[in-house]
Amino acid sequence: MHLLRNLTRRKVRTTLTILGITIGIWALVVFGSMANKINSLVEGGSSYFGDKIIVTDASDGVFGNAPMSLSVARGIDQVQGVAVAVPQIQLLLSTEGRGLSFDIPDQLQGQLAGADQGRETFVLRYTRGRGLAPEDEGRNVVVLGADLARDAGASVGGTFQVRDRPFEIVGILEPTLTAPDTTAYVPLRAAQEIFAESLPPIFRADLDTTDLASQVVVYPEQGADIAAVAARIETQVPNAATLTGAEFDTLVGSTTAIFNAIIVGVALISLVVGGLSVINTMAMAVAERTREIGIKRAIGGPRRRIIRELVTEAGLIGLIGGLLGLILGAVVIVLANEAGRESGTVLFELTPETAFFAVVFSTGLGMLAGLAPAWNAARLDPVTALRYE
Repeated sequence: MHLLRNLTRRKVRTTLTILGITIGIWALVVFGSMANKINSLVEGGSSYFGDKIIVTDASDGVFGNAPMSLSVARGIDQVQGVAVAVPQIQLLLSTEGRGLSFDIPDQLQGQLAGADQGRETFVLRYTRGRGLAPEDEGRNVVVLGADLARDAGASVGGTFQVRDRPFEIVGILEPTLTAPDTTAYVPLRAAQEIFAESLPPIFRADLDTTDLASQVVVYPEQGADIAAVAARIETQVPNAATLTGAEFDTLVGSTTAIFNAIIVGVALISLVVGGLSVINTMAMAVAERTREIGIKRAIGGPRRRIIRELVTEAGLIGLIGGLLGLILGAVVIVLANEAGRESGTVLFELTPETAFFAVVFSTGLGMLAGLAPAWNAARLDPVTALRYE
């Protein structure tokens, strides 16, 4: 109560100081959550790509989906160091445009069930239903990622539209916080038909849809040098472009570095603005309470007690500003994510670690900024302080 009474002596000044800290922490929470979103996607991608090689048509780049022949997969199988090459179809689930998002777009993936021969280490688990089976080839069945199922209100046995085609839902995945959450998995044959329909008419005239793929996932032999295997594939397989886990990390590393730098910048701005505000407020408070401090010193009050009181007051200002900034940031994040979820404009991921850091940072900032005024107050000569008007 004594601390609160001291803070409310100059309500406007204290409020403005808290407001400055609140704005800084709000920015820290929002930008930090944006960086969290990117980092979680990058970590998921690194986990997926880490032990395999993705091969695409070189004319469309490593993230392209230009049509490839299944004969490419058969050719890759013959490359030294390759254990198995699995042809896939990877497409956008919808052809409609999306807003700004750091999410991986909703995707459609077609693959022969069991073609990886048990080598896939990124294991998918199911909350309901089952995975695709070899006998599903030729059927319109689908396994939905957690986010897709939630947004569609889907359930096993229900129907899910894939580019205007009805598919029976046979399984729903557990959340992974990575690409599978927004992926619809269908048998390869169904995906080939959908892929063929998306191609320009000139390509469809004499097209054998059963020979289509958009990428090949390569599982190297155990102990093989992944980079060397990728190099051999590009050398021996015509028009092949490869992407390894190390290359993926390099490609996206610059993006994460930029956003991490933004967080550091916001933290530094918060440090300067909030720190100067607290220093100014506490310095003025010390000047106004000089006689009070002198009385405490005259009756035997130790310097450390005065320092402790003033530093605690400054820390309380930082704590209040931090909590308000966290609450305001959380509200903005929830509203922004909910408003943009349908269009895929999900930009933020607020984690407990970010929330904890924001509050601790603001409290520590307040205490640190209040240390100099508190030290000056503790060094006041009691006699001089008592004469102060």
